Parts: sequence; C-alpha cells; structure tokens
Amino acid sequence: MNPYRDFDNYDKEYPNEEGYFGKFGGNYLNDPELKKAFQEYAEGYNTIAHSARFIHELRRIRRDFQGRPTPVYHCDRLSRLLGRTQIYLKREDLNHTGAHKINHCMGEALLAKSMGKTKLIAETGAGQHGVALATAAAYFGLDCDIYMGEVDIAKQAPNVARMKILGANVIPVSHGLKTLKEAVDAAFEAYAREYKHAVYCIGTAAGPHPFPLMVRDFQRVIGDEARAQFIEQTGHLPDKVVACVGGGSNSIGMFVPFLSDPVELYGVEPLGHGDKFGQHAATVTYGEEGVMHGFNSFMLADENGDPAPVYSNASGLDYPAVGPEHAMLHTMDRVKYVTIGDEEAIEALYLLSRNEGIIPAIESAHALAYAIRICKEGKPGSILVNLSGRGDKDLDYVIEHYGFGEGTPTKDNDDTFMYR
Repeated sequence: MNPYRDFDNYDKEYPNEEGYFGKFGGNYLNDPELKKAFQEYAEGYNTIAHSARFIHELRRIRRDFQGRPTPVYHCDRLSRLLGRTQIYLKREDLNHTGAHKINHCMGEALLAKSMGKTKLIAETGAGQHGVALATAAAYFGLDCDIYMGEVDIAKQAPNVARMKILGANVIPVSHGLKTLKEAVDAAFEAYAREYKHAVYCIGTAAGPHPFPLMVRDFQRVIGDEARAQFIEQTGHLPDKVVACVGGGSNSIGMFVPFLSDPVELYGVEPLGHGDKFGQHAATVTYGEEGVMHGFNSFMLADENGDPAPVYSNASGLDYPAVGPEHAMLHTMDRVKYVTIGDEEAIEALYLLSRNEGIIPAIESAHALAYAIRICKEGKPGSILVNLSGRGDKDLDYVIEHYGFGEGTPTKDNDDTFMYR
C-alpha cells in the first residue's frame, strides 16, 4: 500500500471548520470582540476569496504585478562542485519585493479591500513581510502600520527604508527581546483596538484561524508551480524538497502540493548558536505543545510555560512557535524537521553567491545549507530547494559579522573542482 495516498484528499480534510489541523490550530483568543472580528475575517475569506472574480483578479495581479510564475533553476556549477546530487532552486527571490511574502500579502490586501477595510496592520522580523505588505497597501490605496522589534530594525535597515518609502508607518517595539515575538504581540494589541476598519495580516502560516488556512492557500502557488516546472524540466519528480521553517509560510506553500507524491520533505529550522534555550529557534525539534498568539502548536516555552527567548541570525526565523499545520505534519511523520546553525547557513550563502551569482536571504540559506549537507553524502539524485528570498536585506549584517566570504570554494582555472 502506498502511504502517500493518505494525502490524496488532504486539502478537503485539513483544517476542519474550527481551524484545526488534527489537535493543532484553532482560535484561542479570549477577547470576545476580537474573536468576533476573526470570525468575520474567516467568513469573508470563505466567501469572497473563493469567488471567480477574486481568483481572476489575484491571478492577474500575480502575473502582471508580482512577476509570476517564478522559475525553477538548476544550479549546474554548484551541483558539480559538490558531487553527484543535482540542486534546483524555486526562485521566489525573483518575486516583486524579493521574497515569497508578496504571495499572501497581495491576497490578504485584496480581501481587506473587498471587505471595505481601510488599513492593514502587521508585524515583521526580517522586514520582507513588512515590505510586501507596504507594497500591497500602496497598490490598493490602504493605510499600513508595521510593528517591528528594535533589534530587527537595526539589523534590517534597508527593508525599514523601503517600507517607509512605500508609505508605511514603521512602529518600533521596545519591550522584551525587541524581536519578532514582541512585534506580533504589539500588532495583535493594535488590531484589537482597530479591527472595525482594519485587518491584521500575519506574516506567516500561524496565528488563530483562519490565518494558517489563508496563508497556506495563498502560498501554495509556490509548490504548484514548482512541481509542474520540475516535471517539465526533468521528466520526473525531485527526490527531496527542502525549505526553511520559522513560522512556516514559504515551506507550507512548497510542501502541500507534494504531500501525496513519493518525495522526501525537509523543513529546516534555525539552530543558531546551539541546542540550549535562547541559542536557537528550532521549535519543532526542541519545543512542546502549547498555546501562543491564539493558536495551539509546538512552542519553545520556559519553566513557567511562557514563550522562551529565541535566537537566529535570520530575523525571519526567530519565532518561538511554528504554524499548526507543520506541527501536524511532524506528528504524521510526513515532513522531517531538521536543523542548521548560523555558520553553516552563512557558508551556504557564500557558496551560492560565488558559484551561481545568486545571493540568498539568510533564511533561505538555511534550507540551502541542508541541501548541501545531503550533497556531501555523494549519492546521485535531485533536491529542490525553495529559495524563499534574496539577500539584499542581509548584506550589511553579513559583511559586518562574517566578512566577504574569502576562501569560499569555487571552480578553479583548469575546470576541476576543489570541494569534492
């Protein structure tokens, strides 16, 4: 019996009407007014977003404004450098704004406009979600408030500047660790005050129902395109599909179309400096079940059950929980969740930059690093990596902390390779 056939009706089964992926997900908000606002949002999504008019308009936006479809690219030089395994990239870095985030931001903004809302509220870590939402707000003529931790504002100055140029109001968050978790807290508080004329557009496949469902549906364009493109290029499916996982938007969009295929799926979490709390943000690997930000999933918790401090050199991955669909796929053993530390991710960034002319985001470099680790085993096969974003936003940080990648292996003058 083929175990992958268990996923043939997956989209119809998960989530259920209450927003649960198995025992994960749901809506655990205590404020009755806020819960009512989320119910309105869910009803709007389930009616407006499934109409022919909405779908036609979103497809037009993706084609004419975002630049979709993004290509699948074979890393010929990097593959030969590493050995026998062939690496392919789904080039989400070529989206308008430079990352996959625009996929759900344009969908959420179109929904908000259709519901008569006038403002978009969001959090951001690496800044890519903030830039994408600021872009969507400008496109639809909506106001936009972006909450961002002061630590991430300092790390991601180019993206902060882009948000402001696009007309967004970037609001610094100065409490706690001043990173992504605190930015989510502040954005939720703002939405509770302003929900009558605003919508909260979360930056990942997490949060109370209907956010995990909405973001998955808007992001699955990645995997739908990639699957068809890979078969067209090679005549077969990839052996492995790899994507980075923080909250989990790019990875869930990549994985879902492959669930019923005989393909190994790997979600790569950030190990940061090590395996102790405060050194990493590897939620599935080291977390436990708990409720945070209105949904039940795996989370990194301290001895009191509160969200634990997290760290990663990738600002978009340092979140102490994971989307509920990822939690379910982990318990079902359909996706394998693995870890990559800071240094290995940066090595992968340099390798791709020097050998293919593509500078990846540090978040995406975590996924690439795991693919490179597989390549070093020397076995033939193919790996499809979701390159979720480009690295422009990270250059100042990378140069300051790691330099320019001197000594990175590349092809030498007599056409042999140094990294075998």
